[in-house]
Amino acid sequence: MRTMSARRIAEQVAARAVSAVALYDDLLERIAVENPRLNAIVHLDPEAGRAEARAADARAARGEALPLLGVPFTVKDNIWVRGQPVRQGSRLFEDFVAPEDAVAVARLRAAGAVFAGITNCSEFACKGVTTNLLHGPTRNPWDVTLTPGGSSGGAASAVAAGLAPLALCTDGGGSTRRPAAHVGVVGMKPSAGVVPHPIGFAEPVFGNSVMGQMARSVADVALMLDVLAGPDPRDPQSVVLSGSFARAAVPDPAGLRVAYSRRLGLDAPVDPDVAACVERAVHRLADAGAIVEEADPVWPAGAGESGLMPLQFAGLAALYGERYRATPDLFDPDIGQQIDAGLRTSGAEVARALHLREEAYRALAALFARYDLLVCPTTPVTAWPFDRLGPATIDGRPVTPRGHAVFTPLFNHCYAPACSVPCGLTESGGLPVGLQIAGPRLSDAAVLRLAAAVEATCGYAPALV
Repeated sequence: MRTMSARRIAEQVAARAVSAVALYDDLLERIAVENPRLNAIVHLDPEAGRAEARAADARAARGEALPLLGVPFTVKDNIWVRGQPVRQGSRLFEDFVAPEDAVAVARLRAAGAVFAGITNCSEFACKGVTTNLLHGPTRNPWDVTLTPGGSSGGAASAVAAGLAPLALCTDGGGSTRRPAAHVGVVGMKPSAGVVPHPIGFAEPVFGNSVMGQMARSVADVALMLDVLAGPDPRDPQSVVLSGSFARAAVPDPAGLRVAYSRRLGLDAPVDPDVAACVERAVHRLADAGAIVEEADPVWPAGAGESGLMPLQFAGLAALYGERYRATPDLFDPDIGQQIDAGLRTSGAEVARALHLREEAYRALAALFARYDLLVCPTTPVTAWPFDRLGPATIDGRPVTPRGHAVFTPLFNHCYAPACSVPCGLTESGGLPVGLQIAGPRLSDAAVLRLAAAVEATCGYAPALV
């Protein structure tokens, strides 16, 4: 049961071949065994989950065949779940109980899915590892001395360890894709506006963060996205897309024009083991019929962390600067440093970053005038020790603590869809590597189509770890 796809679970529950309650109880047993070593799930409500599972069985008895009937899902600790504590990994919100469901949570429940717990994240989802003063660190199920990355590390570890088949996350700069890469699961960042998010906490980086999806297969991510997508008049970015993501996610890359970018047009080192794994996957795509050429986006000067991070710093300062000045000990010191930087950031610096974001959008659009999709590494390294912000060096070159995160944020700033799909294991350490696929805004179906092709051609199907 633990290795069944979400689609298969829903089919079996609808056919009454398996009980959603039995499935949920089995999941609780696995969580009790595995979660203490991972700290992936930071809040459980067995009574509420079992009630939802009973409701799923009742719906099956009435003949309802819902797309996610009886399928357990977790929710990241910065997304509202009605009646549950949702804390953003922060002591400021230690006593907060969500008054209503986020739109995405409500849609998952309406589709028959069963709430299976809150997953750990970094404070305010603004750090590349998953640790905070409230819940402590989450560890990587492949090796508990390593991090799953962040900020959605709890979701990633839970999916990889079989603690739930689906995870609802956020992605403001790679928070879904990078952890997915580090644990060998699929992580999707939809185009801005595809999954509306008008209910919940204010986001530090205005307009950048979207609702992400994680699962053990591209098909399950696509199925989840079918349930979540659709307009909501309360979300100014909300868009209408026609068609089914699940039907589009077929492993057929023939005819797709794909730009292969080794370093995303950035002066960033990549671990040779990671580069080799990604290159093998790209060659397989070409053998399967994709039209692959090496090409890089030509970014404007300053694009990347240095030019765009002032938006996050200023956003954090706007939301939490006064509380930080009054009670700095309540904050993760790493987040405190970002707030300090935001308090020193001028309005002119924010405006320059916003203009730079527009220039970056046009630069990526220029590449997509020639290509349908782009592929590159999701991260330049595999997972590193959980007690460090990031690796000190990559391929022998010193890097900043954000050196591991260089290949994901620009797609957020460009509102583009991007998906990390496992493409194999490193030869030296045997750790998962993710291939990132991106496309123009609202090309989510094409991104999932190529992701399905990577999954099929690489032949990599992670066992529960």
